[in-house]
Amino acid sequence: LRRVRDLCRVLQLPPTFEDTAVAYYQQAYRHAGIRAARLQKKEVLVGCCVLITCRQHNWPLTMGAICTLLYVDLDVFSSTYMQIVKLLGLDVPSLCLAELVKTYCNSFKLFEASPSVPAKYVEDKEKMLSRTLQLVELASETWLVTGRHPLPVITAATFLAWQSLQPAYRLSCSLARFCKLANVDLPYPASSRLQELLAVLLRMAEHLAWLRVLRLDKRSVVKHIGDLLQHRHSLVRSAFRDGTGEVETLEKEPLGQGQGQGEGEVGNNSLGLLQGKRPASPALLLPPCMLKPPKRTCPTPPVSTVTGEEDISDSEIEQYLRTPQEVRDFQRAQAAKQAAPSVANPP
Repeated sequence: LRRVRDLCRVLQLPPTFEDTAVAYYQQAYRHAGIRAARLQKKEVLVGCCVLITCRQHNWPLTMGAICTLLYVDLDVFSSTYMQIVKLLGLDVPSLCLAELVKTYCNSFKLFEASPSVPAKYVEDKEKMLSRTLQLVELASETWLVTGRHPLPVITAATFLAWQSLQPAYRLSCSLARFCKLANVDLPYPASSRLQELLAVLLRMAEHLAWLRVLRLDKRSVVKHIGDLLQHRHSLVRSAFRDGTGEVETLEKEPLGQGQGQGEGEVGNNSLGLLQGKRPASPALLLPPCMLKPPKRTCPTPPVSTVTGEEDISDSEIEQYLRTPQEVRDFQRAQAAKQAAPSVANPP
């Protein structure tokens, strides 16, 4: 119980959280499987009870943060966490992404000028937080957050928000240098999440009229993030909707339906269909794991060379030997077979 209280005080949680976490620990410890567990699992149980309490009170705390404090493996922690939730029959809500973004962004050292942060890199906290929230919501709408650790996505979104507010001075700054300036750790998958976010923004830019002619790339699209976020909902619908419905509608439409709409319109519609010129279907809105599934290596079958001189095992030899009962049955069958023709053709 002292370990639970110490962890709550390290995390600076309210006193009510501490009492709730202690109560959960006592409930879990009553079960025989928990009492007989190893010491490592009991240490993990302390963090699980604190995390459950924070989730129930909508307190932004990640599983990785507790694993770092307790020096435990993330896989062991997650499996124990699910076991305790099921064992106690608790209703634990998912982590509120908006609260986590606010807490994580508050730890960035970019909101006040200092010797390590030049003046051109200092940004207003409210502006940066607002744009970061919009980018994280966009990532959530396009399947970039589901089933993934949230901190790499938030780091990439914060970096893009910071760059887009003053792109003239900040486009040359890399993600690694940004994290070093902000005094935060660079999560390993953050670079991949950054590329995925930029790909989504580029797809959206293709459907905005005044950006379509600029031929943007992943570097220049950062300058127009404000415009893309302003029209985010309509651009996501037009850039990522399934285009099969429109094609089926065109195929079902009879060729003579547009005869009363004027010669020019009829000519454009029917001729375009006959020539096979249909508008390009928007990209499918699917999770990245389905768009780019991981390659599975097919194991090569072992090559067996048969020479005919291999040793025969005793068990294999026994398969070809008859038991005494089988020998008697075989002799009886042979005798019956020989007696059958003599009975059928008497002399």
